[in-house]
Amino acid sequence: MRIRDYGEMNLQDLDVMREIGSIGTGHAATSLSNMLQKEVRITFPQIKILGYDEAVDSIGGDVEEVVGATLVKMDGEINGLMLFLFNLEFANTIFEKMMGVSYPSFEAFDDMAHSAITEIGNIIICSYVNAFTELVDLNISLSVPSSAVSMLGAILTVPIAEYGYETDKLMYCTADFVIEGKTYNDWLLMLPDIASLNNILKKLGVE
Repeated sequence: MRIRDYGEMNLQDLDVMREIGSIGTGHAATSLSNMLQKEVRITFPQIKILGYDEAVDSIGGDVEEVVGATLVKMDGEINGLMLFLFNLEFANTIFEKMMGVSYPSFEAFDDMAHSAITEIGNIIICSYVNAFTELVDLNISLSVPSSAVSMLGAILTVPIAEYGYETDKLMYCTADFVIEGKTYNDWLLMLPDIASLNNILKKLGVE
């Protein structure tokens, strides 16, 4: 096993994952565009390998900031997690265009809003993974999505708890959505376990 921790990834490894991110987020933008019946573009994706504290600083800088999240587990030839984080502005933009409603805070979400972020997050994640599986030619099964509204610090402990025995780093694919000329921040955590990460890189010719 060449890589034993996300922190051991070199520039070539990160370039490969960035290419996956570009294809995956492009498909996610297309799915979101079809859902909203509006043009949705993405900014150039970046791949970041960050520790917990660095991740908090990069995303919001406040562990107590409330965010929405959709989580999907991967298994099959790739095992791991996909976690999509919403800020309130992005969530409300989608709600207004789809349902004609918005919410003053995440705490004000009703059942309809919780159901909506689960479905929207699942569509984005599935679009990303479907594009990714075509590229690497691996079979990946996805779990039923789950969502949560909680403090950022609590949300980020989920992957740490799941894979902290393997790595203390997290891998983020950041590519902002651009809807009607306005840029919206979002964060996608793609977290294959270490064996799966090595398998992906090998499949794509990185030895």
